[in-house]
Amino acid sequence: MATCDVCGNDYDKSFTIKTHDGGGTFDSFECAIHALAPTCAHCQCRIIGHGAEHDGTFYCCARCAKQSGVVGIDDRI
Repeated sequence: MATCDVCGNDYDKSFTIKTHDGGGTFDSFECAIHALAPTCAHCQCRIIGHGAEHDGTFYCCARCAKQSGVVGIDDRI
């Protein structure tokens, strides 16, 4: 068993994710998302889909990007 880096649960089905920045050990996808997913610069939600990026800033969707002043970005055309 391994201990989750986020919640501390010692779980027999934990898993490890490796990233270029390190990664971690988790007991659920929820904890992995909490630790690894980027945060929207506008609404602060975790980005678990494609999201949108402009000049190195991440947004969960085009609407949040537009509300932050980004021009010319759409979810779908």
